Amino acid sequence: MNKPEVNTMLVHESALEASIEKAKTRRNIFLSTPALIVLVLAASGPLLIMLFYSFLTPGDYGGVVWKGSIEAWFKVFMRRDIFEGTLLPADAHLSIFWRSVKLSGLTTILCLIFGFPTAYFIATRPKRQRNIWLFIVTVPFWTNLLIRTFAIMELIRNNGTINKSLQALGIIDEPIQMMYTDMAIAIGMTYVYLPLMILPLYASIERLDFNLLEAAYDLYATRMRVLRKVIIPLVKPGLVAGSILVFVPSLGAYVTPRVLGGGMHLMLGNLIELQFGQGKNWPLGAALSITLLAIVMGSMMLYVRSVNQRANNDE
Repeated sequence: MNKPEVNTMLVHESALEASIEKAKTRRNIFLSTPALIVLVLAASGPLLIMLFYSFLTPGDYGGVVWKGSIEAWFKVFMRRDIFEGTLLPADAHLSIFWRSVKLSGLTTILCLIFGFPTAYFIATRPKRQRNIWLFIVTVPFWTNLLIRTFAIMELIRNNGTINKSLQALGIIDEPIQMMYTDMAIAIGMTYVYLPLMILPLYASIERLDFNLLEAAYDLYATRMRVLRKVIIPLVKPGLVAGSILVFVPSLGAYVTPRVLGGGMHLMLGNLIELQFGQGKNWPLGAALSITLLAIVMGSMMLYVRSVNQRANNDE
């Protein structure tokens, strides 16, 4: 077979491979089309509706009037003095924004503090025992969120288990006021979202090559240095995933702040519900919803970037 014939065969083979790849791509697109349609309609659709509503005028008894307005976006950050009409910052909204971010960050940190040792403990158990421990971790998901929140309330209320135990031991004379505080909300959300931190961390730690830890100890590295330089960099994907899974739902939490905060310590989810409910201001509620989405996206981008920069610096 001469060289031109070989080249011709190679061209035909490459063309055949290209056509096969195109056929596979078309098939994959066809198979994924139903899922993409569901995602667009179930995720993007409601967000687009909220964005559209935020630029309309509120109705007198709820709903919207089909008249364009940016008043809702103005009220997200600013307010008018009822006497002088001067522009002032929307202190109530800004304080709720700050409380939401602060409590969500605190919840993420607490879940990481309690979740990392738990995930490490489970991952280092014999294989037969790991499924049992994972089963115990996932048991709370079998119970409704509201019931779990009431369980926490039973622990931290003035006549709850914690205060009664401390009084019985003579540590305190009067009950400690834990209910209806920011700390109560943080404790409740930590309990609710802790499994979401444990499971991704466990998945990363389970794949960890523990021979690397032995090598680090052989090189006289301390336990803290092994944790910082070996374990954390290797389990970073699970750490990032767990932090995102905890921070995002915490930022938009509604039930836990409503029950444990007593309606006095609102978070963004409570504020949005208030505008769609008692406030009868749907455009403002829609604008707050889009603002919440923007805060989540911005926070996640900053967090992932900081984690990547820290990892690069450690390398």
